[in-house]
Amino acid sequence: MEALVDHGDVPASDALNALDERFDHLALATEALQKGQPVQSEPRSDAADPGAQTLAPDLLSSDRASDASVQTLELTPLSSRAAQLPDATPAPGGSGVRDQALLRIRAEVADRLVNQAGEISIARSRIETEMEAFERGLSELAVTTGRVREQLHEIAIQAESQLQSRLSQLKSDDANFDPLEFDRYTRLQELTRMIAEGVGDVAAVQQGLARTLEHTTASLAEQRRIDREHHHDLMRLRAAPFSTITERLYRTVRQATRGSGKKVELTIRGGHVEINRTVIERLIAPLEHVLRNAVVHGIEPVEERRRAGKPDVGMVTVALRPEATEIRLTVSDDGAGLDIARIRDKALARGLLTPEQSLLDEELMQLIFSHGLSTAEEITGLSGRGVGMDIVMSELGAIGGRVKVTSKRGKGAYFSFFLPVTLGITQALLVRAGIDVFPIPTVLVGQVLAGRSAHDQAGRLRESIEHLGRRYRVHYLPVLLGKLDATAEATRASRVLLLRAGDERVAVLVDEVLGSREIMVKDVGAQIGSVRGILGATVLGDGRGVLIINPIEFARRGDIRAIPAAAAHPAEVSARTPLVLVVDDSLTVRKFTTRLLAREGFRVTTARDGVEALDQVRVALPDVILLDIEMPRMDGFDLTRVLHSDPRTAGIPIIMITSRTAEKHRQYAMDLGVRVYLGKPYSERELMTHIAHCTERRAA
Repeated sequence: MEALVDHGDVPASDALNALDERFDHLALATEALQKGQPVQSEPRSDAADPGAQTLAPDLLSSDRASDASVQTLELTPLSSRAAQLPDATPAPGGSGVRDQALLRIRAEVADRLVNQAGEISIARSRIETEMEAFERGLSELAVTTGRVREQLHEIAIQAESQLQSRLSQLKSDDANFDPLEFDRYTRLQELTRMIAEGVGDVAAVQQGLARTLEHTTASLAEQRRIDREHHHDLMRLRAAPFSTITERLYRTVRQATRGSGKKVELTIRGGHVEINRTVIERLIAPLEHVLRNAVVHGIEPVEERRRAGKPDVGMVTVALRPEATEIRLTVSDDGAGLDIARIRDKALARGLLTPEQSLLDEELMQLIFSHGLSTAEEITGLSGRGVGMDIVMSELGAIGGRVKVTSKRGKGAYFSFFLPVTLGITQALLVRAGIDVFPIPTVLVGQVLAGRSAHDQAGRLRESIEHLGRRYRVHYLPVLLGKLDATAEATRASRVLLLRAGDERVAVLVDEVLGSREIMVKDVGAQIGSVRGILGATVLGDGRGVLIINPIEFARRGDIRAIPAAAAHPAEVSARTPLVLVVDDSLTVRKFTTRLLAREGFRVTTARDGVEALDQVRVALPDVILLDIEMPRMDGFDLTRVLHSDPRTAGIPIIMITSRTAEKHRQYAMDLGVRVYLGKPYSERELMTHIAHCTERRAA
């Protein structure tokens, strides 16, 4: 090539174009051979290309071998040349190319390994959930042990007082006997000491279990880290850098440039970004169409660019950037941009629009993805057929992606492809919307605010809120999910999630944030997966299967109706599952009652005494309270008086369940405002009947 340029046989650009054309043909032939397809002949003959006529003899013949500027290469067999090479054995521990062995595996094997790693993660999550329950049980055991120790101390004080009384009596009756010689005192003393030793043993066992729990938790944390790294490496088996298709994109632009007679330069940024191989394969055709259109329709001819003050060579840029749960791929050019008027005329001619319709420029731009719509003046091999951009939309829809178009006349067009990311194992924030639980990837969550920030002073949900100088439109999550009659409540448990994805920002109100969890994203199939906003599914530690959602996708819909105002008074109608508060110092009673109510479809919270019950009431107003009488710190009677003295909680019905069945206790409770008084043991059917009656009256 240098010899041809030096001799001035042909211009340098012609020689380079001829070499590029043959290189593209060789690449196409190689791809055809790899796919088992027939190899097509060269599209251009040497007679049609003066650069090729000069280039071919120089490279393929030896007639000009006498020229000092052109050297003839002698090809020798590889075996004979290998014998002449020096010893290239890498040193131990070296990182030569020979050490980087490659292994080809089938795609289904990689998928199976990833799924198995996911099942391991789900099993570990279940173990962690059981360990959390075990930790709560140890905490309850510690509290119970402390309470028994206090009661034992009171028994010892009572025994000591009885001893002093008995000692005084003995001194007056018979001074010959010591108090320790009497069986009644001796047996009481023995029992007290035996109970104290038993409590000490229980405390020692509890401390040992706590240490074991601590070590087990640390081991699970280490296993979680190893599982995450293992799964990340497995996910890379199904991913490939975008640079694997860049050469094909360069070839597409070169071919379109030669066919249109324009000068275009392609720049690719972010080629190191890894994408799922399936997504890359489905992405090739849409990208080629967009690049071809950028050259043919976007970039102006050289003379027109000069008149517009632009450089002769047009610029087309492809850039990739990961964003939250998506990868943004942008294709931009510095051409003329989209001709909105021409698009509208073509749409009217094809019946895609009516003259009465008035669309915004953004809506008219989306019409370029309609089948059969083309703004080209004439039909050529590169344009005018009305196909291509509709393929872009269909292919992106097939992989769960989307495209956004912006353009400025005379400045160029900007295509943004949003590609899905295979999440695998990811961190998610578990939130409650009504009775349903949904994980939201933490990469979407920018900030968590108190729920009252989304309501005004009258208790109505605001349309938007401002945080750190940015405006967020407020949505209630159940409404986004289709429950248009759901009521947004201003409770202490409710939270506002400030979500972001690229340039989009949304505030979502949820009923409760349950914490952060590491989840395994599972495929949900084509039918559910095609719903925009559903990222997949996962299995929680308690065995429940839930859908992983992206509320920003749901907020993009334009058919969401106004959100109902929050209830200003507790007695107003609330379209939600009733909440029951169980207050009892007995762990067994709390667990049994919780399981009974949960089986009947109620939401349940618990408290060990009146003080904890008041804290629970401040978080969320219950619909019914099941209350015991005898409890530490604050008993049932005192709690009832406090609740009825507050107008906010005075209307909550109270069902008192106690072993005190005397008429004076019953009458005293009724005078305080208790709705139902039940004695232990009680009938489950009778209790459920009273709860249903109380919730119906409260809703009415």
